[in-house]
Amino acid sequence: MTLPTLVLGSTSRYRAELLGRLYPAFEQRAPGTDEGALPGETPRDRALRLAIAKARAAAEGLEDALVIGSDQVAELEGLVLDKPGTVERARAQLTACSGREVHFHTALCLHDTRSGQDLVHVDHTRVHFRSLDAGEIARYIEREQPLDCAGSFKCEGLGISLFERIDNEDPSALIGLPLIALARLLREAGITLP
Repeated sequence: MTLPTLVLGSTSRYRAELLGRLYPAFEQRAPGTDEGALPGETPRDRALRLAIAKARAAAEGLEDALVIGSDQVAELEGLVLDKPGTVERARAQLTACSGREVHFHTALCLHDTRSGQDLVHVDHTRVHFRSLDAGEIARYIEREQPLDCAGSFKCEGLGISLFERIDNEDPSALIGLPLIALARLLREAGITLP
């Protein structure tokens, strides 16, 4: 019996690096999914909807594959913090987060093209920012350039110095792919991990 092809439905280098920890032989496909929010959609529901959509989109045309979709939505008191894209927006996001708690909803979908089944999980991480002054924020942004990261930080790098603490079940979820849950879903789909 041959193993299905493992596909990461993402072009994110962060997610690829994480998946490589579990399973080094995988393909990457761009899902081309519209990531806009729907009216009245909660951040958690948005993350889950997009993870499923990305997995299914990346699975198009594949017959014997397990396709991983993941999405993360950062939330500060109900306000979604998207990827900032600019230094000014990153500065504004980090200023708003200073001394406060930010929630990260990281959703995961493992789509099995053989059965059409979706296995899903949503991780909830609470990040407690310490009080940050304008100089610290400017130096951090200049050094890390976190413009492609929800919430304007990279916790796997210098961003960890911005926090008082992180509350979660899976430290990899904050980087963008919850590996503990993914390992479980892969086992459920018949992939043996060491």
